[in-house]
Formats: sequence, structure tokens, C-alpha cells
Amino acid sequence: MAEVEFHDVTRRYAGGVTALKGLNLTVSDGEFLILVGPSGCGKSTALRLLAGLDKPTSGEIRIGGTTVNHLSPGQRDIAMVFQNYALYPHMTVYRNLAYGLRQRRTPRAEIDRRVRETADLLQITELLDRKPGQLSGGQRQRVAMGRALVRQPQAFLLDEPLSNLDAKLRNQVRGDLKRLHRELPVTSIYVTHDQVEAMTLGDRLCVMSNGEVQQIGTTDDIYNRPANTFVAAFMGSPPMNLMPGVVRAGVLHVGGAAVTEVQEPDGPVTVGVRPEHLQLHTSRADGMVPAVVDFVEPLGSHVLVTALVGETRVIVQAPADVALDSGTRIGLAAAPQRTYFFNAVTGDAARSRERITLS
Repeated sequence: MAEVEFHDVTRRYAGGVTALKGLNLTVSDGEFLILVGPSGCGKSTALRLLAGLDKPTSGEIRIGGTTVNHLSPGQRDIAMVFQNYALYPHMTVYRNLAYGLRQRRTPRAEIDRRVRETADLLQITELLDRKPGQLSGGQRQRVAMGRALVRQPQAFLLDEPLSNLDAKLRNQVRGDLKRLHRELPVTSIYVTHDQVEAMTLGDRLCVMSNGEVQQIGTTDDIYNRPANTFVAAFMGSPPMNLMPGVVRAGVLHVGGAAVTEVQEPDGPVTVGVRPEHLQLHTSRADGMVPAVVDFVEPLGSHVLVTALVGETRVIVQAPADVALDSGTRIGLAAAPQRTYFFNAVTGDAARSRERITLS
């Protein structure tokens, strides 16, 4: 295991496309860090640079305190798992797991011990004599992880390893990954665009967009204290509602209605509330944001009500027994501690979100 560091790392390609812009990031020894963001945000580029599959335009990458910019992938003592498994189809699971160790001329007894320990850890011992074509998708992914782990690398890199699995298998393998890291806390960096994977797996999350870090923190930090409107809207399913507002003479107006007094300068603002924290009222009262129901999605335990506040679409999570028709006029409210305030120009979060209420 080892600490991994990116120091002001930039990757610029021919034609002027900058995939990564001055990345500064430290992954602690034994930490499970998630790089999460939309396609093209730079997360996979960062992983490829760390693995040695690409070279940074500028900046320094360190593994265990050693600068590795000049080292080949084989010299970095890391292991990588891809979304397509990358298993040898003509080899048994045992031989797939042992292949890398044989290439390193590891003694036969040591190979056997490590292969069987890894198989036991991943609960694939009964699969050792099978070939990849005889395995399910989830089993193949476990073997791919095992082939990386059996080498006992300094760092474990995972590039969207669950994207080829169906929803049920993703949940199962996600649980396997959490258990695996608990039992074998190797430094791990996991790339995904899936918010659920990101929030459930990592010790910390690094949210990226357009080649830049937007926020680094725990799931609680990211979800409950988003640094800007990008993080607020990207993390969460459904995402946070962002409504344009304006402060006039110390009073916040949203959707054309005066909502509440605020201690903010006059001017435009962006108000954020997560769907589960919006309160829906079928009769309007002072201080509520006026809205019109667009459609309702029943999900068994609750319903998602999509409504329009002016021209802005918002989503409300409501009890399952709520019955609303399209076109119904409603009022929306939220508790002060569940309301977020962002700069309307920069999108940055206010320093103290408790200074604004929506109730």
C-alpha cells in the first residue's frame, strides 16, 4: 500500500484540448477514493496518467513518495481493473490469477498460496478450474479484480468496473468491493460516472467537471454541503432542485412570490433544495413558492412529482398516497436547514446556507 499524489498535473492533447487542468490530489495510504463526474470530465485521464498509460504535459505524480513520471507501467507496482474484464479466455480462472505472478518469476508455492488466498477472499475458490466463458458477468468481474489483487500492488485502480453489469449484479459486486476493501485495505482509486456507486463505495469522493476538481470530501460533505451548483445538481438521484430567485429590499422572491426575509445583498440568487426536503402543499399560503404539477411518477414507497416553478422544472419526493393531476396548482416550502444558497453568477455556495430560508 502507498500514498498517491498528483501535484499540479495537466494533460493537454494535440489541438489544444486540455483533459486535465492542474490536478492536485492526495490519496492516503489504504484509502478508497472515488473519481466521479460526467463523461469527458478527466477522471479516466487521471487514472491513465497514474497507471503510466499516458504521460502528463506538466506536473508530478508520486506513488509512495517516489516520482513516477519517468517510470513505465510495469515499474509502478500498481494493478488496474477495466470494465471489459480483460481475462484470457483460453486459461482457467486459476491460470488467469497466476499469470502475472508467473511473469514475475514468483516461486510456484508462493503463486499457489496467493492465488488460493485471493480466491478465498473473493469467494471464487469453486471457480478456479473453470474458464471465463463458463462464468457469469459478476463472476468474471471478481476474477478480474482477483488478478489485480493477487499481485499485492501498492495501488489498485478501477476504471468503471461495474458498467457492463446489470443492476442486480452491480449491487452485488458493489457489496463485494466494500467487503474486500474492509478486509484488504489497499490504496484504491475508483472511476465512475454513477453517483450511487460513488456515494456508497468511497471513503472520499473527488467530483470532477471539465478537467477540474469541483469538490473533494466524504459522501456527507458532497451531498449535504455541495461546493457549487454543479456538485449540487450532479450528485443525487433525483438531483437537487435549483431555482432562480432575486433578493429585493432584503426579501427573497422565487417564482414571482415573496418567500422570506434574508440577510443578503439585493440581486439575483440561486436557491437549492433536494427533492426529499421540499414540502408539497395542495393549498398555497404566504411564504410558499407557487408551482404547477407537470406529471407524477409512482415508485411504490413514494412518488416523484415534477412541477414547474415559472419555467424551471423541479422534482418533489412526496408520500405514496399523494394524488395529483397534471395542471394542479400547489405550494412548495422547505425547512431553513435544508435550503441552499448559491451565487447566481459563479454558482459557488454561500459561506453560510443557514442565512437563507424557504418556508
